[in-house]
Amino acid sequence: MSEFTTPGSDAARDESPGRFRPAAVAAVPLAAVGQALGVAVPAPAADVEITGISLNSRTVEPGDLYVALPGATRHGADFVTDAIGTGAAAVLTDDAGARLLALSADTPVPVLVVDKPRNVVGPLSAMIYRSQGADSRLLQLFGVTGTNGKTTTTYFITSLLRALGRQTGLIGTIEILAGGESIPSLLTTPESTEVHGLIALMRERGLDAAAMEVSSHAISYQRVDGLLFDVAGFSNLTQDHLDLHNTMEEYFATKAELFTPDRARRAVVTVDDEWGRRLAGSAQVPVTTLSTSGTGPADWTVATASPRGLGTAFTLMGPDGTALDIHTGLPGSFNVANAALATLMVLASGVGAADLQAALDSADPFTIAVPGRMQLISERPAAVVDFAHNTDALARALEAVRSPEPDSRLIVVFGATGQRDQGKRPAMGAIASRLADTVIITDDDPHDEDASAIRADVLSGAREAVQKEDLRAEVLEVFPRDEAIRYAVGLARPQDTILVAGRGHEVWQEVKGVNLALDDRVELRSALTARGFNVLHDDRIES
Repeated sequence: MSEFTTPGSDAARDESPGRFRPAAVAAVPLAAVGQALGVAVPAPAADVEITGISLNSRTVEPGDLYVALPGATRHGADFVTDAIGTGAAAVLTDDAGARLLALSADTPVPVLVVDKPRNVVGPLSAMIYRSQGADSRLLQLFGVTGTNGKTTTTYFITSLLRALGRQTGLIGTIEILAGGESIPSLLTTPESTEVHGLIALMRERGLDAAAMEVSSHAISYQRVDGLLFDVAGFSNLTQDHLDLHNTMEEYFATKAELFTPDRARRAVVTVDDEWGRRLAGSAQVPVTTLSTSGTGPADWTVATASPRGLGTAFTLMGPDGTALDIHTGLPGSFNVANAALATLMVLASGVGAADLQAALDSADPFTIAVPGRMQLISERPAAVVDFAHNTDALARALEAVRSPEPDSRLIVVFGATGQRDQGKRPAMGAIASRLADTVIITDDDPHDEDASAIRADVLSGAREAVQKEDLRAEVLEVFPRDEAIRYAVGLARPQDTILVAGRGHEVWQEVKGVNLALDDRVELRSALTARGFNVLHDDRIES
């Protein structure tokens, strides 16, 4: 865990996942940094040249400003010697950090002190990397927030922009794309220093647009400070992350911060739930509304949806009779919502409806494989891996994969994550019992919690629903997770469906601080092959 990891962070990193900055940065005098912070920098320190910024001593490069922040257990000031050893030209810290430095040997580089350095990291990163300057429109930014759908929507935006001939980047849960380079992503949104470095890197490589997932953690921990999105999008809000936000009202308020003039120029808001309707009414930027359910008025609505293969063909009806015909090859009504949101965000960015329709027709941009999101591993039995890890996402996934064949059974394998919102565990168990025929409860990522206690929480909800609602679902407890997947495949007949939910694209399972190699897609393919079932080949599964 890095020294700056914020308490309650949505992920921890053991090492830097890749280079998150351009190859060349024009130096900024330390005097200019001090002026931006309201801190006097005396000569000769004023002439020190800053060419980068980092919160992590392990990622410091020569010429960096090292920002030493308080962490959960250590202060970043404890790592100043390491940062200087790898080239830090100056240090920014708070009063506590300054006191720690005063207790150690003399610090051979200038030290700037402000009350709350975390509050200035984003704008300072933008200044150093020039990621949001007067010509920032050279790279359009699309930010997607919401409980579910962020990843798929950003992939859809990227695919649609490429169909339009744009050079695009991506910052998200699964990976970071800066042109042709893919960098594994361990946070939904990286730290603000890395985000601004990435945007500068994308601009250096000639990219002209980027789509980014914006989690509530990213907003709370100021990882998107200093960014101005050209278009912000909202998918939905359901119970999740209450370990951080305590209440749904706090969760909503955090999401709503994205839809203010300091963070976005305009927005597209899905108004299928009450939270979306509230956001559309309270957003402080121009808003285009989207309804995929037809339950209320909106600028754009989904109409004439019909199955096409595993996916859906539908029409988006807009103002003055404008219509866009769209197809997504991914199953589920939620992927209709994701495709519609992506389409309208690109439309809101200034692309004409006729050009948009031409790209939709010629490239079918929403029929793409999004790793771990409704990812089909085999067709008979239908075997699917999905990231669904909360009540709403699990319900939608189960409904999406239910086969119309009368003799088909739906088998689900899932668990709950440790050290997260415990209130959703019984609810997830209950939903699985209502919507599946066989419920196999296993381990997700226990983290530092007792795995058996987590399973017990989920089991209690599943079994209570069976008993009180007279359901016919069979509820089983099988662990570890790879054994649960093999057990599910052992039960399956060709006409059945298996859904392995909760971890999606993830390739490590964290148990008591130890990362164990575990990829649901690989395990499912292996189990299916062992039983003689045909599997679909996907090079990305083993990448």
